[in-house]
Amino acid sequence: MDSIVSTLIQTLGKEKVLTGDQLESRYTHIWKMHLPLQAKALILASNTEDVSETLKICHLNNQAVLVHGGLTNLVGSTETNGDEVIISTEKMNIIEEIDPASRSMTVQAGVILENIIHKANEHDLLFPQNFGAKGSAQIGGVISTNAGGLRVFKYGMTRNLVLGLEVVLADGRIISSMKKIIKDNSAYDLKQLFIGSEGTLGVVTRAVLKLVEAPKSRNSAYVGIDEYEKVVSFLKYMDQALAGTLSSFELIWKDTYLKMTDPVHQIKRPIAGEYNYYVLIESLGSDQNQDHKIMETLLTNALQEQLILDAVMTHTSSDLDWFWGIRENVSVLRSASLYDQHFDVSVPIAQIGAYAAAVSEQILRLKEVEAIYIFGHVADGNIHFIVNKTKADSSLSNEVNEIVYGPIKKLGGSVSAEHGIGLDKKNFLKYCRSAEEIDLMKQVKSFLDPKGILNPGKIF
Repeated sequence: MDSIVSTLIQTLGKEKVLTGDQLESRYTHIWKMHLPLQAKALILASNTEDVSETLKICHLNNQAVLVHGGLTNLVGSTETNGDEVIISTEKMNIIEEIDPASRSMTVQAGVILENIIHKANEHDLLFPQNFGAKGSAQIGGVISTNAGGLRVFKYGMTRNLVLGLEVVLADGRIISSMKKIIKDNSAYDLKQLFIGSEGTLGVVTRAVLKLVEAPKSRNSAYVGIDEYEKVVSFLKYMDQALAGTLSSFELIWKDTYLKMTDPVHQIKRPIAGEYNYYVLIESLGSDQNQDHKIMETLLTNALQEQLILDAVMTHTSSDLDWFWGIRENVSVLRSASLYDQHFDVSVPIAQIGAYAAAVSEQILRLKEVEAIYIFGHVADGNIHFIVNKTKADSSLSNEVNEIVYGPIKKLGGSVSAEHGIGLDKKNFLKYCRSAEEIDLMKQVKSFLDPKGILNPGKIF
């Protein structure tokens, strides 16, 4: 047995260290559950101290370490080569406190996002973070990747929802600032270093999350539009008219909408499939009946002004589940293809229409490409592409990458809006960060993790 593994067993106990055949039921991603995990050992940490002791041992022995949470990332951040020690946070799943007066929740890193949402709701509070993988994603991973989601437009990215943070550094030191306060201008805000660092600077173990008062109303609508310029005009119109209650503004391209509502999947279309663009909007307010009437009036006016071509609103909670279930179930977009590439980019809102059209046209010229599906959070400039291919070929993947990422620098965009860099995007980081920025990032990495043991090979 490896001496490091022996030391980990002696320190943590045999029940917390999985090795050999015990790893066969483990995996690196929820889409790769058929492939057994390759690693020296997997640590079932139950608290911050377990993480600290593990990192002390690994740091002393120059041992590479990865952290596994919900394993829903899309950039290869949790992939292994067999030589790593894995820290799993699945046992660190306690919601330690909810404080309605401070509108905060204190949680361990392994708590599932959906459980956080439900616990907040029990106290008439809202944790605004929401995306399709909420039933699997753990909050430690959400924080480590600075995840986005469906309500970034109103509430911001994950970093806007973290009040306090506890992190274990590469050498095992625990940095804990579990504050509930919103305003703290006492020098550097160190927690921001770790939010979005993809586990390369430290391991998130606990957090204090910001909650908001739960809305009393929720209304949504699907809207059909044929011109991208009118999509932007409709966004400005609804945002202004709803006076701060517009919480989501999702855009789905025609081919994507048709696939998402394919009769094969027994999903009824809320609105006819004849438009070029489909907007799914959400408003959160204080009076269900009144807010419903307001949205209805605004949509009627937009129809009369020919800003939009069609619209259908929700009337019940079942309608809300139906409308948003279509948007969140992106798995149907890759169900017909064995080989798919996922992209998550940001470009200025005004440029999205032309950029997406150009990318789609070029990619569909490739004979090995079956389809391209486009959708995203257009109100914050974030667009997703899913490219379905007929074969797995590195040269084809590189060609698709260059088509998608090539215009990013000129447009002043980003190759990663919300998924991070990981393994898959590190060669393209230069498309949206200057050489000076990347050099400074490397210096920060070197200072906090001088031996380079934390998630090695990711980002840089």
